[in-house]
Amino acid sequence: MVRNAVFKYKTIKGFLHHVPVIIKLLLLLPLSFFFMFLPPLWLGIGIIFAVYMAFICGLSLNDQLTDFKPVFYYAILMYALSVFSNLIGNFKALPVSQFFTVLIPNHEYLRITLRLAFIVQISALFFRTTSHLEIRDLVRLEIISLFLSFIPEIFKIWTSINIAWKSRGGKEGVGKIKTLLFILISLSFEKAAIKAKALEARS
Repeated sequence: MVRNAVFKYKTIKGFLHHVPVIIKLLLLLPLSFFFMFLPPLWLGIGIIFAVYMAFICGLSLNDQLTDFKPVFYYAILMYALSVFSNLIGNFKALPVSQFFTVLIPNHEYLRITLRLAFIVQISALFFRTTSHLEIRDLVRLEIISLFLSFIPEIFKIWTSINIAWKSRGGKEGVGKIKTLLFILISLSFEKAAIKAKALEARS
């Protein structure tokens, strides 16, 4: 059984659970768009505010850390690219005594990572406080409704197969991604087909 997955709906009722879905969309989406153009300092303040809001909404520290997993892996990748870029750009000109400065990420890397972190937090606040039924009732276009409600399902599927991979002694690496990505796509299509048949039967 999946105890916790990224963007999984939180049944414990918090502040945002009682806010109408349309109000959440009208508030959270413009807020996330506005913060995308702010400097890193203000992005950091926005992330701290989002963490505070998550606690008010009943999301535990474990919930928030679970939602941050994609950001963590992406940040590692971006940091590695930043260091590699610094090495290429300053390999000959940089004195040996200052060589450690290549480990300092550039400004653009920091801003991109903070942007992603804030977007993930906003998305988590929405999906963890909004049930699939609320999304379906709000969005009348079935294709958009299915898309929004299916995002947490994809993360749930990934969590399940990742747990199964680890329980069988699977190792981290490219082999894991190649194997689990194929399974993720297959199971996602299967679930999507089941939902499509259910909608067709009801109509």
